[in-house]
Amino acid sequence: MTYSQRKALRIAGWVCLSIFLLGLVGVGIAYSKRESLLQTALDRAVRKAKRDYNLNVRIGSARFTGLSSVAFTDISVVPEKRDSLARIQRVEVAVRFWPLLAGKVGLSGMTLENGLIQVIKRDSLSNIDFLLRRNRDSTQTASNDKSRQTDLSNVAENLIDNILSKIPDDLNISNLQFRGQYKKDTISLLTQTATIRDEAVTSTIKLNGNQATWHVTGTADPADREYDLALYAEGKPLELPLIQKHFNLMLQADTLRAQLRDVDRAGDEFRMEGAGSVQNLRINHPAVARTDVLVPQASIEAKLFVGENYVGVDSSSVLRLGEVSARPFVKYTLKPTKIYEVQLHTDPLNAQAIFNSFPQGLFESLEDMEVTGKLKYDMAFHLDTSLPDSVKFDSGLTADGFRILKMGATDFGEINRSFVYTPYEKDKPVRDIIVGPENPDYTPLQQISPDLRNALLTSEDYNFFTHKGFNEKAFRVSIATNFKEKSFKRGASTISMQLVKNVFLNRNKTLSRKIEEILIVWLIENEHIVPKERMYEVYLNIIEWGRNIYGIGEAARYYFAKRPSDLNLGESIFLAFVVPRPKRALDWFLPDGTLQARNVRGYFRLIGKIMARRGLTAPDSGAYGFYDVRLREGLRRQIAPVDSLYPSDSLMMEPIDVDGDNDEGNGIGNFFRRLFRGNKSDRDTKNDEQPVIQPTPNDQFSGETAPGDTVKTRKQLRQERRERKRREKEEKRLQESGLNQ
Repeated sequence: MTYSQRKALRIAGWVCLSIFLLGLVGVGIAYSKRESLLQTALDRAVRKAKRDYNLNVRIGSARFTGLSSVAFTDISVVPEKRDSLARIQRVEVAVRFWPLLAGKVGLSGMTLENGLIQVIKRDSLSNIDFLLRRNRDSTQTASNDKSRQTDLSNVAENLIDNILSKIPDDLNISNLQFRGQYKKDTISLLTQTATIRDEAVTSTIKLNGNQATWHVTGTADPADREYDLALYAEGKPLELPLIQKHFNLMLQADTLRAQLRDVDRAGDEFRMEGAGSVQNLRINHPAVARTDVLVPQASIEAKLFVGENYVGVDSSSVLRLGEVSARPFVKYTLKPTKIYEVQLHTDPLNAQAIFNSFPQGLFESLEDMEVTGKLKYDMAFHLDTSLPDSVKFDSGLTADGFRILKMGATDFGEINRSFVYTPYEKDKPVRDIIVGPENPDYTPLQQISPDLRNALLTSEDYNFFTHKGFNEKAFRVSIATNFKEKSFKRGASTISMQLVKNVFLNRNKTLSRKIEEILIVWLIENEHIVPKERMYEVYLNIIEWGRNIYGIGEAARYYFAKRPSDLNLGESIFLAFVVPRPKRALDWFLPDGTLQARNVRGYFRLIGKIMARRGLTAPDSGAYGFYDVRLREGLRRQIAPVDSLYPSDSLMMEPIDVDGDNDEGNGIGNFFRRLFRGNKSDRDTKNDEQPVIQPTPNDQFSGETAPGDTVKTRKQLRQERRERKRREKEEKRLQESGLNQ
């Protein structure tokens, strides 16, 4: 080593020694002044809480009890003009040394005695309003906020870091009460003890005094961020009666378990890996099922990811229900446009294991069914909210050697024979109807007018005889339509689904009934339990066609005093027209027994044109039997006289909703359901809307003008002009769509 090198080393050594000595001096000065520094820091925090959140924070005393531990007494947090948020008699915390060097505060120990944390809501005010409304004037930073792009991965990482860093290695809590009050109801959770020692977690919690005793057990390793915790009740299931009282939802479980296995950053994504499980979950809610639903065992191993503008569940996650498992994938992109992506896939699974894993009480008709073979399910959904019409939805259940060995609680083959069908009105049975030759109104399929059969298929489910119970295109159109309308405007039920719903399922509108309907349709269609012709025959003999009018035999006699085989084209199209809202069938007739023209005639032309293109009827330059429809004379006296000051068809206030995709599924029938939704009469228009005498607008499908003048308000005329233009566009789109094929 040269002289210059040795000299450089000596200089570096003296510099390091000097810095070390200065550091020791600084630490000594800081240690001697630490009480005053602590008080300064606390004063600053109290002022910030008042300024930013309008919180009144008071601390009776604060002092160091060790090199890195501080004790506080008589702490209170009270929002301005609100109930107290927190009161703690004594808390002592110790911080980790090494995180402090990086500017982070991590707790190594905590002792808390006699505390109360409460959330109280009175009317529209609560004592946590400050979390939503900060008093700080943000106008100075508004422009910066607009230009700054929030990275969700950073937000998630900071949030989780702040939470996990506050969990100490050693914890000792006694008598900490959490209280919530909503209106006149109060829930109280008193943590009598909660400890973390040598990574072992134990806790005892009292619910509402002595109503129940809960326990938390497991392990916690805050340094490695690994947790495995279980929650269970002593001698009874876990439940919160307050939820059942306010939401009519009964939730019970024997044991809840949660695990956090890994928290890490992978490139531009923040990732968390964990698991959760529940044993003997019991659910009861009118929207779920009509009875208690029991899930003996369910779990998920989830890998969550958060990126700059998206969150999701990775496809390597595993969802388990009973004996079966599936791989879910979920991704929600927030910007620049919202995008929803959901996938669910399984490996080939033992079919009996799938049926054994159905929650008890969820699918009553499938209970005790015995099957063999394997089943595989795949589903993919993608919706870009900026392009809802491009929605993608694919769902399929693939069978390999699947067979039904024994029917469950319901024999789906019973409709191949005569059976008794009981329709319901408002959950009450109307009457029993024999579906078979014993009933004189029962009509075999071949004895029903071909016009009626074809008109109803055209309006409800044209591909009924070729699909396997479902129409995914109709599902996609339904999803797009309902999303754009922000409400349920259009369904996607095929004739198969309507039949199963009416014959085999209860009339309660629950989530379980819809899923059960799909499963039964798949079984009937794929196992060929019921021939298509028989399904359509039963459908035509049980559906409602008017008030207490069920089946085509009753309908043909009631409206037209005919047999189903004698129905002409016009009568057939009319009966297809009223299927969605059968109880309003008589509203479309005039007192002389003829049909009202406006909109109804347009429907006839549309259905007739579609049937003609498919070779189901002869082309007609008129209205495809509209003028041949005559209500039987005995019913005409039930038709109310028409007010001459208003259009004879004033009930038809909503336009026909035509969609070019109605070539498949239950197309036309759903497109025209809006026709039957009740609207206020034009008589309810504002007083300042003066009527204007104007001829009735042209029929939107024929170009003909109805005779006579009618009273129209300016508002009505504007609406009619808009509707006329819209329908012209729809008609043009229909001509270019698959309906012309």
